[in-house]
Amino acid sequence: MKRQAIIKLKIPDTPGVYTFRDYKKRPIYIGRATSIKDRVKSYFSDDLMNTRGPRIVDMITKAKSLNWQVTDSVLEAIILESKLIKRYQPICNVDERDDKSSQYVVITDELWPRVFLERVRDFDSLRSSLENSSHQRERLKYSVKKYFGPYPHGGLIKEVLKILRKLFPFKDKKSFDSRHEAFYQALGRSPDQDDNNALKKYLMTIKYLILFFEGKKQKIRKQVEREMNLRARELRFEEAQQSKRMLYALDHINDIALIKEERLRVSNHSSAVSANSELLQSNGFRIEAYDIAHLSGTNVVGAMVVSIDGEFVPSEYRKFKISRQKNDDVAGLKEILTRRLNHPEWAYPDLIVVDGNKVQVSCAENILKVRRIDIPVVAVTKDQRHKAIELIGHPTLISKYKKQIITLNRKAHRFVISFHRSSRNKSFKNFK
Repeated sequence: MKRQAIIKLKIPDTPGVYTFRDYKKRPIYIGRATSIKDRVKSYFSDDLMNTRGPRIVDMITKAKSLNWQVTDSVLEAIILESKLIKRYQPICNVDERDDKSSQYVVITDELWPRVFLERVRDFDSLRSSLENSSHQRERLKYSVKKYFGPYPHGGLIKEVLKILRKLFPFKDKKSFDSRHEAFYQALGRSPDQDDNNALKKYLMTIKYLILFFEGKKQKIRKQVEREMNLRARELRFEEAQQSKRMLYALDHINDIALIKEERLRVSNHSSAVSANSELLQSNGFRIEAYDIAHLSGTNVVGAMVVSIDGEFVPSEYRKFKISRQKNDDVAGLKEILTRRLNHPEWAYPDLIVVDGNKVQVSCAENILKVRRIDIPVVAVTKDQRHKAIELIGHPTLISKYKKQIITLNRKAHRFVISFHRSSRNKSFKNFK
């Protein structure tokens, strides 16, 4: 293909999957991107040979046309890409076929199905001889209900499952371990079996998960909407609210960590090994910092700011108008955290940073404990000039992330002060 032909196409600046085709319209390369437009443009740079290598140059030379499919998120693009590669086996998708870290997502055929990853080489060798060998069945230790993939780049598919587990809480491979299972139940990532209808609800969750991997998200939405309306008619408002949160989560899938890893994966085009190395170095460590602002107990507001792997993520920032107009920072913090934790569609942080001292740490930890959520808390104590003088909490995390904690705390302070001034100005105008 020529650069001029690409310029004429109205390629969208959205996540999705793109397909280069030869003169017979056969797919020769299928890829995914956070931005289809930016990714496709990268194939037509002047230094393509140096940055991408001879294989990609050969692919672009053979390509005669391009088409794409837009997705709502990077997560869905990853799933769709794997599905299309498996169907068409494009000749230029060498990495995706040969990657030794490729894995399947396996869903077991059990009373309470489990969901986990299996390496392709292990799973294929065992599965191929299941029908003829009881010994192999014994080694596999489970029957397979469904499996999806293979997915190259093991780090990405692990991150996908982490995100999906927040939407569709499932049992994993180690769920037979009672302590392991109790931990994930406490996080809300595994089903609560105390409910009388727990198994029925869980099987529906597994059904939704299968539909998601099959690329049928709209079918899930319709089913959840029907459930929500039925529950509302039957005055089961709490369950209806749960369905509503599910719909919101489906439409606002939080895959910032995937976007981060995707950018790292393609940041060094000259070496696939180097790109994979960078990918594995990204652990998606998310820190959320909270602060309160008011003027003698009036116009009380709060804010949450977020960093992932040391980078600010403004799209994840949140503002809160505090209901209790009182000079009580602890009560304000309690309200912010409670409201924040009522949003399961938002990714949970790996560390919470609060402004204050042991009192604020204790307040945050008590809120998390009630919900059986295990997230470490660190407080930043400041002097009258708002300069950090002490960090209180987990010594190991403070030692490792001290600079990020202080920087994010300052960011939270500036963000909440700006919000407070805006709220105060609006109140003053209304008073006049």
